Amino acid sequence: MKLHSDNTQQYQTVTGYDAKGVEINAQRFEFSLTVMPEVPPRPWDVARFEDLNAAHFEEIAKDAPDVVVLGTGERQRFVHPKLVASLSALRIGVECMDSQAACRTYNILMGEGRKVTLALIIDTAS
Repeated sequence: MKLHSDNTQQYQTVTGYDAKGVEINAQRFEFSLTVMPEVPPRPWDVARFEDLNAAHFEEIAKDAPDVVVLGTGERQRFVHPKLVASLSALRIGVECMDSQAACRTYNILMGEGRKVTLALIIDTAS
């Protein structure tokens, strides 16, 4: 699916996605990554949802977003609260959703000027 935005071109915007990857500002990525509005996409060392650990979220906490939108793949899955304790301690919200919903939600929040991080798992193990 292709997504387009008119007033957010200076920011990192999800412009398309499918089961194997995502496009950020029309550049394709086929690996897990984190995206923030004013920071270029960064690889995120998560091959599968089952590989998530607390260190993955501690890495995200360093950027001090207001909210993290976690894209968990083709279906919505929820992380154990222990894994996101570093974010919770800083009052950073975490919303888990399937990756397509996560991409749409990230674009909406980014368009509203929120300091949001999209943490997107692209399952390379399958």
